Amino acid sequence: MNTSEQTINYIKEHPHISHCLKKGLINYSALSRLISEELKLTNKTSLDAILIAARRYQEQLTKEKSYEKDAIKLLKKAELEINNKITIIIFEKNGEDIETVKKDTKGIFHFIEGSECDMIITQERNEEKIKSKLKKIVKINNNLALLNLQTPNTIEDTPGVVSYLTSKFSENGVNIVEFLSCWTDNMFAIKEEDLEKAIRFLRF
Repeated sequence: MNTSEQTINYIKEHPHISHCLKKGLINYSALSRLISEELKLTNKTSLDAILIAARRYQEQLTKEKSYEKDAIKLLKKAELEINNKITIIIFEKNGEDIETVKKDTKGIFHFIEGSECDMIITQERNEEKIKSKLKKIVKINNNLALLNLQTPNTIEDTPGVVSYLTSKFSENGVNIVEFLSCWTDNMFAIKEEDLEKAIRFLRF
């Protein structure tokens, strides 16, 4: 792989750099030095090749259609539903009847089936009842909040909405513990301590 290809791959692997390139917010000399150090291509020829490759890739990016405006336009019509005191229970598959597990629980109950383990997202008040009906629990995450961004149904025809949303969490240092979606519902489980911050950056 030549220097130009390595440069483009590096930029693609760092979406925030791609975003700034597309917006014309990058100092090419500083970017070239960063990439040369990261990729250990420190001679003068490599540095020049990196700079040229970055400029050419920026030209390519600006020609591509940007979906960010469409995503923001859609998200301005979304409604945010917030639930705190959420727990996530991860357990091994042992033939449990989920309807039996769900019985007598109140409020939120989301069941997600995985390849090796299954998961239940619910409110903390249901935790003990659910635990008593499961054979082998792998992990329990407590002190979580569940944010449900309810969008118009045009989300299914609007590229980049979920990508834009997840980038907002990353940029603000908020970890997404779990993410799930069901048509117009886009649910993010995060730590309760990050809730106030998330509410601020999810205002569109």
